[in-house]
Amino acid sequence: MISGFITDAIGTHSVFGAFVFGLVIPNGPLGVTLIERLEDFVSGLLLPLFFAISGLKTDVTTINGFATWAILGLVIILACAGKIAGTLLVSLYYKMPFYEGLTLGLLMNTKGLVEMIVLNVGKDQKVLDDKSFAIMVIVAVVMTSIISPIVISIYKPARKFAPYKRRTIQRTKPDGEFRVLVCVHTPRNVPTIINLLEASHPTKKSPICTYVLHLVELTGRASAMLIVHNTRKSGRPALNRTQAQSDHIINAFENFEQHASFVSVNPLTAISPYSTMHEDICNVAEDKRVAFIIIPFHKQQTVDGGMEATNPAFRTINQNVLANAPCSVGILVDRGLNGSTRLAANQIAHHIAVLFFGGADDREALAYAWRMCERPGINLTVMRFVPGDNVLETTEMATMRNQSGREILTVSTDIDREKQLDDDYINEFRSRTMNDSSVVYTEKVVNHGEETVASIRSIDAIHDLFIVGRGQGMISPVTAGLTDWSECPELGAIGDLLASSDFAATYSVLVVQQYAGIEALGDAMIGTPDSPNQHHEHMDFGYRRGNVVFQPQPC
Repeated sequence: MISGFITDAIGTHSVFGAFVFGLVIPNGPLGVTLIERLEDFVSGLLLPLFFAISGLKTDVTTINGFATWAILGLVIILACAGKIAGTLLVSLYYKMPFYEGLTLGLLMNTKGLVEMIVLNVGKDQKVLDDKSFAIMVIVAVVMTSIISPIVISIYKPARKFAPYKRRTIQRTKPDGEFRVLVCVHTPRNVPTIINLLEASHPTKKSPICTYVLHLVELTGRASAMLIVHNTRKSGRPALNRTQAQSDHIINAFENFEQHASFVSVNPLTAISPYSTMHEDICNVAEDKRVAFIIIPFHKQQTVDGGMEATNPAFRTINQNVLANAPCSVGILVDRGLNGSTRLAANQIAHHIAVLFFGGADDREALAYAWRMCERPGINLTVMRFVPGDNVLETTEMATMRNQSGREILTVSTDIDREKQLDDDYINEFRSRTMNDSSVVYTEKVVNHGEETVASIRSIDAIHDLFIVGRGQGMISPVTAGLTDWSECPELGAIGDLLASSDFAATYSVLVVQQYAGIEALGDAMIGTPDSPNQHHEHMDFGYRRGNVVFQPQPC
């Protein structure tokens, strides 16, 4: 305000003083702090007042007569057509799609705060009379108001899926590169994720390519961006706390890359609002053709062993990633994965347990654990839960059975097909690992959810990592009742149970969701498995979101 007063006193418009003051403020903590303190006051009070005053200055009655309205229409048409034509020609010259060039041309016509400031300056300096001012304000309002619906109607921002098939761990070739996208909020997420990657058995035939994405909330008026850290800027101090955290995370993963074999690390930083951060994650996953995304759980372990939420926005990000990810996703509940003993300089002993209930998600979880168990020092226990003869009918199954009306809906044979896929994969796993003393396979016969919980509680406490499937869309009597009191449905019934505060807190949990999309359907049509491990998987396509298929039958 002082800068504006000074420039106004010397005969220049006050807006220029405020503008120069903004240029003087350095780009750093001071600027961010000023924006955080003043943004609500400026955008919530001063900005609406400015637009309201500009509207009160506009005298529409000065636009009278057919000739004046014709000039108004001509100004709108020429202003729009010139920018659209110029932008479209340049876009076509650089071989951009027509609709994208047209959209850019339309966006060039949007008017905002700067235009209104210029018009007000022109009116105050007597450069524009009342009629010209009214015409220009109406032009700005009309042009800005019509851009949004036109752009929405002609431009569909939905990304086209990249033509790659290795979107799941099962479909990744045993002798091919395993690409993983790791998302990190704070340095606290780093140790367990590094230990998890180290236990994922990188080899010369199947190296692990890791993309580390540091997620940073966008604050102030800066633009969202994706930073690729190609080279290290050693010796330069961090400008703020966020950059210090990012440097710490990058240093940790680069140190892991130097000491681990057959592991490559590519650090990135995504700075965007929490509401759209999942789009950055999914876009990076698709651009880098990764098969697995690892994201941290929104709760962290406290000193007394409980779980407390760090930021509610993290949970929304996880839910959006699960719904929109172009590949398989794993939510990591971090309770430490340090390993009790080291067998050698680069080998850590881990005891991993897989709880297998059936379905695509559980097969994906077993596929990841299968890869891990090939590493020396990894002990794997696979516990499959089989429904007994006295299973209790679940509410969902009873509802299906009691459907009545003009058409009776019956459950299709897709459940049997899923069970066949489970049996085939389990049999293949057992035949491949039958001579491996570090792998233990057991089956538990349970009749209802209480017996399932009791069986899980009876597992030895030596395990430091549980890998379970999310089980989305699966209807099983052995998990009946477990979802009634679910606190975090995004983890599934079993994942939520293992992550709850009242359960044992000595192990980490990885909840896996397998990707299923139209590409898998195309692969099923081709019928050419990518590897021996997938010879039965070509039938596993997009029905996992709804394993129960209803077919109308005549009464």
